[in-house]
Amino acid sequence: MTWLDLVAVPLLAKICLVCMFPLSAYDKVAHWDEAMGQAASGPLPFPTLLLVLGILVEAVTPVLIVIGWWDRAAAFVLAGFCAVTALMYHPFWAFPGFWSKNGEGRVHFWDFFKNFGLVGGLFLVVIGGAYAPASGIIAHPLAGGPWSAPAAPDAH
Repeated sequence: MTWLDLVAVPLLAKICLVCMFPLSAYDKVAHWDEAMGQAASGPLPFPTLLLVLGILVEAVTPVLIVIGWWDRAAAFVLAGFCAVTALMYHPFWAFPGFWSKNGEGRVHFWDFFKNFGLVGGLFLVVIGGAYAPASGIIAHPLAGGPWSAPAAPDAH
């Protein structure tokens, strides 16, 4: 396997997966009052503490994931953050007519499912395993994952 297979492609994938979180943390700091209003709008107590913890999670866990230091634990924490945020702060079902063009629930619908898409990607970091080599994917772009390969013939 090459440097591209072992380092570059997995690193790029991790950066793409988590790049929005540090920007979101910065946005919460830069627009504290607005972020505080959103934190206070949810059902959870202690919005100031939750906002500070959220900023820390969004600032620290992506760095850990990208550099590969405690990346599985960091991905698990960030996945939990995304799931709780989706369930507590984006309950699209609570808004009437969420499919309407100007419905508030429509924005929450997409934020809810975006968060769970991120949860899925972060769980792939949590379960880890060997990366598929980029050269193999380029050579066989339509091949299934490693679990779909036929079993090796019996050596008897």
